[in-house]
Amino acid sequence: MNYVEKLFTSSEDKSSKKKSGTSSQKWAILSISSIPLVMTLGNSMLIPVLPILEREMKISSFQSSLIITVYSIVAIFLIPIAGYLSDRLGRKKVIIPSLALAGIGGLIAGWATWKMTDGYWLVLVGRALQGAGAAGSFPIVLPLVGDMFKNDDDVSSALGEIETSNTLGKVLSPILGSYLAGIIWFLPFFSIPIFSAISILFMVLLVKSPKKKKEALPFKDFVKKIRLIFSENGRWLYAIFFIGVILMFVLFGVLFYLSTILETKYNIHDLKKGLFLALPLGALCLASFITGKVIKENQILMKWISFTGSLLMSISIALLGFSENLWYLIIVFLVGAIGIGVSLPPLDSLITATIEKAERGTITSIYSSMRFIGVAAGPPVIAIMMKHSDKFMFYLLTGLSIAAAIVTLFVIKPPKKEA
Repeated sequence: MNYVEKLFTSSEDKSSKKKSGTSSQKWAILSISSIPLVMTLGNSMLIPVLPILEREMKISSFQSSLIITVYSIVAIFLIPIAGYLSDRLGRKKVIIPSLALAGIGGLIAGWATWKMTDGYWLVLVGRALQGAGAAGSFPIVLPLVGDMFKNDDDVSSALGEIETSNTLGKVLSPILGSYLAGIIWFLPFFSIPIFSAISILFMVLLVKSPKKKKEALPFKDFVKKIRLIFSENGRWLYAIFFIGVILMFVLFGVLFYLSTILETKYNIHDLKKGLFLALPLGALCLASFITGKVIKENQILMKWISFTGSLLMSISIALLGFSENLWYLIIVFLVGAIGIGVSLPPLDSLITATIEKAERGTITSIYSSMRFIGVAAGPPVIAIMMKHSDKFMFYLLTGLSIAAAIVTLFVIKPPKKEA
């Protein structure tokens, strides 16, 4: 049975098994949990800092949005390659160099903003290297945990702890980014090498490489296997890919919009701005956590929760366009963030419901790439639209949210009886 389907099994059913499995590897799980924390901070931390970068580097809002986008574009193309390499070479042999690459990218971007009068393009180079590092680290966590434990419940327990770390990163990102930028505006870039170095140290000292059970398939056979998976499960996979792209596009697009409005209209900067942005993100993370506990293995429930979340998101985005009042914007998007939060765990579970362990790393990596498309496209598209028509921007976001709800309703059709 697929271990991701059991991501949120009840504590009563797994308590006895957890003692023999996850408790013996608690330091390894803690070390692995540092990876999603570092990678989430490395990207989301810059969202509230973008207006500061525009002012200090004398760049446009579109150019500042590319600092987020280039990171994601590089990750989009490299994540599937990293997934395949991790299947062949081993998880740690891909993760550790990737974390180092992310740290180097942060150093380059930080040095460019600190020492150069016109260092924008070098910042983009640094961010591209960070994206490459992200591609080879965070997406490999899922199959690494699957390799570490034989028991599905142990895997589920470990993934729950790792998802909590990812959640913590989302909430901390705007607060930490705004705080560091308030001290020295380019300091967020230099924090990435420090975080990466700590994560590397944990991985080297506390995580043992699981023994390979069998050799990976030759590349041609591997490609054939992936094609077979898509031919048998393409309807589900493509639908969930589409929904994942929309959720991330809306999330990062609206966060960019709010960050800009807080800075330009309300003159809210630094830590205070980070706290405002953390409110909807905190609601998103809490909603994801609770949803994960509720859905368990019920695929029908997963579908309806995801549909309801997408519908809630579309209503929230439609209402955003009616006012620019500060608390109205925060509260209304907080509701939309809850919709996004409840939609993500069901998608994460459904995406691997029929995928075998041997190909799971690659398929989940492709899904991560699809979500990065939304992350990459959101800020620049919203930056362009804010210059021309806010109303059309909200029409687009609302329409995409409704499309995600429709696809969830009509395309995702789980079996009526659970195995």
